[in-house]
Amino acid sequence: MNGPDEWDGHERPEGPGERPRIPAPRSAAEDRGPLPDAPATPTVAPAGEPVPDARPRGVVAPREPEDEPVTDPAVPAPLAAPTPAPPHGVLKSLLGAWALSACSAEETAAVETHLTDCASCADEALRLRDAVGLLHPADSLDLDPLLRSRVLEGCLGRRPARIPVPDWAAPYDAETAKLDALLRDMGESEWRAPVRLRWFEGERPVERETTVAGVIGHLLAVDGLVATALGLPDPLGTAAPPGTPNPLIRTETLWRSVDPELSPLTAHGPWRDQSYALMRQVSFAGSKVAELAVPYGDFRLALRDAFLDRAFECWVHAGDIAEAVDYPYEAPAAGHLHRMVDLAARLLPSALADRRRAGLAAPPQRLVEAGAPGRTLHLEIEGNGGGHWYIALDSPAALGTPDHTVAHIALDSSEFCQLAAGHISPEEAAAGQNGERDAIRDVLFATASLSRL
Repeated sequence: MNGPDEWDGHERPEGPGERPRIPAPRSAAEDRGPLPDAPATPTVAPAGEPVPDARPRGVVAPREPEDEPVTDPAVPAPLAAPTPAPPHGVLKSLLGAWALSACSAEETAAVETHLTDCASCADEALRLRDAVGLLHPADSLDLDPLLRSRVLEGCLGRRPARIPVPDWAAPYDAETAKLDALLRDMGESEWRAPVRLRWFEGERPVERETTVAGVIGHLLAVDGLVATALGLPDPLGTAAPPGTPNPLIRTETLWRSVDPELSPLTAHGPWRDQSYALMRQVSFAGSKVAELAVPYGDFRLALRDAFLDRAFECWVHAGDIAEAVDYPYEAPAAGHLHRMVDLAARLLPSALADRRRAGLAAPPQRLVEAGAPGRTLHLEIEGNGGGHWYIALDSPAALGTPDHTVAHIALDSSEFCQLAAGHISPEEAAAGQNGERDAIRDVLFATASLSRL
């Protein structure tokens, strides 16, 4: 304890009765002792000279706070008053929201505290929680893609249609209806969204960029091949190219004939009307036109297969559109997808023969008579719409059988369809493979060659 005239190295307070200033905490350098250039003992100045500053160089004395209240650390700060709990009526009205987990954190804490003290509210909360458990989870706002088929099936089960849709045309009817529903919800800016079309030619992939409106124009132009085979008007009118019909030439012709000043939404109406007309025409004609030949340029398809081909292309390009506008799109129903895969498998022997004539596939190893069993590849498609197919390797007229299998390929149905659409290359197809390597390679490349614009 210092005497009345000693203040432990600190300045004496100027006014009487004032409390001494609490010294500021020392720095780390001061805790380690005096700096080298600081004197170890206080320096006494000669008489008549000012006392030099004993602080180390570079150390600035803290400024005295002006009019700042001094807080005594020994006195604790006053506690805030607790927030009063909401009244019983308010908490009871929150029970429904609490059961649905829709309360805020503060409301939840207040309700749960109240439930420990109020038996009637606790019983009510228990009943509400049990009721919430019976509610269905939130579903997507998008309709089930199979809803239309189920509604039609239920209606036709009660009253059969006087003029039914042919079974082989049902996939085209379903896929055009799905695409029509997607297009109805799109604005003009989405119709102008860029779309990249992909297919396979020879040994390499090919790409072409257009818009959503351009894709619908492409479907309109190629569907016109089926329309003209049924006696319907050609959507290209007088602009239709003369000579052998070719999907690529028809598409280029339609794209050139479109007025750039027109709104892209105008492409929707003609395509939708033509798809309706095709369904009406084949429904009235029935089975009489199922084998009618539809020219595709270098080859022909029976009308029943042409409708499957158009359903497959409608689904593939609808997926291209949905990807461009960032919208989910469902695959076809299992029965419809199986028919599309079956068409591709039936076309593979002819595609192999075409590639062999172009020098792009290995030559045949053993020719047999038409209808006789020959070397076979077992094509196994797994998943939705899958099955087993036996592909004749040496001649399209030969018969593929399990007993003459020399190779085996296993593919998921969606991946097989992407390969047949030219969206992935044969090297990218994650196929389970076993047997002759040349046969496997030829069949994978022949599958990719089925794609076209």
